[in-house]
Amino acid sequence: MARWECGIEGDGATFDRVEDLIVHQATEHERIDCKVCGAVVPDGYFAIRHAFEEHSRAEYVRAYDASAADVRRRENVKEDIEEVADIREVVDRIDN
Repeated sequence: MARWECGIEGDGATFDRVEDLIVHQATEHERIDCKVCGAVVPDGYFAIRHAFEEHSRAEYVRAYDASAADVRRRENVKEDIEEVADIREVVDRIDN
């Protein structure tokens, strides 16, 4: 049974490997503009990673009108992915 589900726009595609999910999000979905700084980033994991590594929680909350629960949910997604993902593999696959 697949463990990883794409939550972008109700996509619902599922994957056995988190790396496959991240590549899917980065290549099959439109890129988005960060509402804090305007950077264009892949939706999904990379957007979450950008938001929480480049900006404060307060900036995120203000720009996205997010609640504390929204922030926690995204931080948990980021943490869950980073515990198991081989990000180098993902970057190599996207670059190729």
